Amino acid sequence: MPTEPLAAADRAGPRAWIGLAVLALPLLVLALDVSVLYLAAPTLAADLQPSATQQLWILDIYGFLIAGFLITMGGLGDRIGRRRLLLAGAAAFALASVVAAFAPTAELLIAARALLGVAGATLMPSTLGLISTMFPDPGRRRFAVAVWMTTFSAGIALGPLIGGVVLDAFWWGAVFLLGVPPMLLLLAVGRWLLPEERGTGTGRPDMPSVGLSLATMLPLVLAVKDLAAYGPDLQVLIAALVGMLAGVLFVRRQRRLPDPLLDIALFTRPAFTAAVAVLLIGLVAVNGLFFVLPQYLQLVEGTSALVAGVWMLPLAGVNVAGSLLTPALTRRFSVSAVVAASAGTAALGALLVGLTGTGSGPVALVALMCGTVLGLSPIGVLATDLVIGSVPTARAGSAASISETAGELGVALGVAVTGSVLTAVYTGRLVVPPGVPAVAAARSGESLAGAVTAAGELPGDLAGALLSSAREAFGAGLSAVGLLGAGLLLGAVALALTALRRTGA
Repeated sequence: MPTEPLAAADRAGPRAWIGLAVLALPLLVLALDVSVLYLAAPTLAADLQPSATQQLWILDIYGFLIAGFLITMGGLGDRIGRRRLLLAGAAAFALASVVAAFAPTAELLIAARALLGVAGATLMPSTLGLISTMFPDPGRRRFAVAVWMTTFSAGIALGPLIGGVVLDAFWWGAVFLLGVPPMLLLLAVGRWLLPEERGTGTGRPDMPSVGLSLATMLPLVLAVKDLAAYGPDLQVLIAALVGMLAGVLFVRRQRRLPDPLLDIALFTRPAFTAAVAVLLIGLVAVNGLFFVLPQYLQLVEGTSALVAGVWMLPLAGVNVAGSLLTPALTRRFSVSAVVAASAGTAALGALLVGLTGTGSGPVALVALMCGTVLGLSPIGVLATDLVIGSVPTARAGSAASISETAGELGVALGVAVTGSVLTAVYTGRLVVPPGVPAVAAARSGESLAGAVTAAGELPGDLAGALLSSAREAFGAGLSAVGLLGAGLLLGAVALALTALRRTGA
């Protein structure tokens, strides 16, 4: 039972590849947890009777705490060992999953979801850090990262389908139990298959730094989520200012500490900084489009949530294909060239979405989205690989935590920015027909979902006129989102051709 890092000759052998399969287990669980709870929310609410505020916390606290603790856990793994942190996180995740599954009250479920978030924050930076140790060869590491990304994408795609099957057969708590067997298997074999490597950090983490990290990330994520839900207001401004002030204090403290929680010097590495920037831009663009597409399918085309999920499966398929093809592309072309070409392909797909809007129908729209996702897939793999490959393995946990934090912010910003643009265009383009009552008109002006609800209470001709106007306004909003995504992705092309190319990538 080795406790030292594996010899270089052994790291890319069968043991390393089996270890990679083991590392995919927690990632698959995290991906499933992203989507299954939303399916369980209605039956959960009927059983536990949470208040509106409690229901929001049940849904959101998991993501908040993952985002808040990523930097802390990345630094902690560099200190105490990534395998040790991964196994501790897996044990905590399994325990919290069981508590959540059988929670008799909303308060206990919120507490269990909070523990799931903290435990989840240990898993992603630990797995990426271990990959950098197990696969020192850049080509094999890149393929391992592609498998890592593919597992997460497949889990997100399959989550609604697996969750639907489970909920049809069992109670709402069963969706939480999906994560227990993979975590138990990881605990059973991880100590024998995964190497251990500690970074250069010594002693305990600096607790004021941990507090400042949380005080930075939690308000910023809250501000972004509130911006998406309610638009700009005083609460969003205050949360953003608190987060930015805490971030400044966090950075100043890290620069003074001899053993910082986060090595700020990582951002002086051009390849690292450029890769994080490209990853963030790509995620903002693609998640904006992902935010709009299910609304279009359900509210314009009238599909059920399950059918909308099936429509989304081709996107997951091309994401998997693009990720697995990436290592082969980089054997023939430079990383910067592949990133630039991929971002250009994605920008073209987003541009065509912007030019056609909802007028092309669901088949064409999903096909164009597939082109966008196919272009973005290599960016996720290569940017993540550049992040962990541009630093010493001793700092791989911290580097991975920054990459994952950029991912969390990219998802939240994509939804927030897209939601703001979509709402602004929709509100500006909606024409409420004469004769619609004031209450229904106000509800229709908020969103397409509000218009659909309002139309259900109106006479046939008036309802049809309102829905036609609302769907046309939504189509204009979708076009604006596509054009915004294309503009962002052209920025990623520019970064790849300048900042990334100058690093020799």
